[in-house]
Formats: sequence, C-alpha cells, structure tokens
Amino acid sequence: MSFGDPNNPYGQQPQQGQPGYGYPQQAPQGVPPQGGYGYPAPGQQQPYGGAPGYPNQAAVQQQYAGWGSRFVARIIDSLVISIIPIILMIAGGFDAETGAPGPLYYVGIIVLIASSIGLSYLLGTTGQTPGRKAVSIQVLKEATGRPLGFGMAFVRGLLDFLNALPCYVGYLWPAFDAKKQHFADKIVGSVVVKKF
Repeated sequence: MSFGDPNNPYGQQPQQGQPGYGYPQQAPQGVPPQGGYGYPAPGQQQPYGGAPGYPNQAAVQQQYAGWGSRFVARIIDSLVISIIPIILMIAGGFDAETGAPGPLYYVGIIVLIASSIGLSYLLGTTGQTPGRKAVSIQVLKEATGRPLGFGMAFVRGLLDFLNALPCYVGYLWPAFDAKKQHFADKIVGSVVVKKF
C-alpha cells in the first residue's frame, strides 16, 4: 500500500501551473518579489519618513518646522537671490535726460528671475534652498514625504503672493496652524519639516 507524497497528505495533485494547498508559492523566474499588504518588497525602500502601509503619513511623522526657522530661511534666501541683482540694477543707473534705466538694470532683472527659478529647482529636487539648508528644514509633499518636484515648487513660489495679500497674514499663519503651513503650502499640499 502506498501512502503517496508525504508533502501532499490528501493525495491531491496540483493542476498544471497552479500550486496546490500547502505548497509554497513562488514567483516565476525573472519576476521580482513584491511586498504584500502595503509593505515594500525586499530590498525596496519605504518613502522618506513613512510607515509601511501608510504612504499618506510619510511626512506627517516628521517634526514640523517652526515659524522662526522658516522666517530666517526666507531672509537668507532673499539675500542670496537679490544681492547681485540689486548691485547690477543700481550700477545700471538711469539716463539723466530720458529717465530710462541703463542696460545693467535689465541684466539685474534677468539675474533675479534666473536666481528665483534656480531656487525653485533646488526646492523641487532636494526640498532645500541655501536658507533652508542653513536652518536644517526641508519642504516636502505631505502625501509622499518626498520633494515636490520642480513644477510644483515653481507653482508654490508663484502662489506665494497669496500669503502677502491679506496684510501678510499668510506669512504669520504657520505660527498658529497645526501643520505649520501657510496658504501656498495648503494649496499644493506641502509641509515644512525639520531635517535631521
């Protein structure tokens, strides 16, 4: 009398291409293993600051940056992008007869615009600018915990005027907001966190 395969005590034969009950399931060769139930696959990294299965909580687990550090970062960034353009614009002078600005004035404006775009690029790709790096804070997308990307960082910069419209209340808003966001942060879904 034969008792059959000891690994298959019920004597059932698995169908072609399908493992039977009790048989370990393996991915076909050449297919990378995948994580289950929201966990990353072996060798894959979780989102920055995130918990497995909760991608929307990635940045929330970080400590939000305070109003003071954001203010200092803004001053530093303003100085970085404006010192050279202001010097050029002043050096350009104005024509005494027509009152028109000199050529260096326009060069200063071009440098100012290029510097602003450069700051948006740094913010979008690394989450930091020189000012934010100096005070160890970072701007991240709240849903992913990763930098915003250049496009969204640029849009965030354009929306900055909303913070100034109602008597600059938007710039003070992070001091009272639970997530320390100003108006532009809320629109684009960004948070400013401490970088450790």
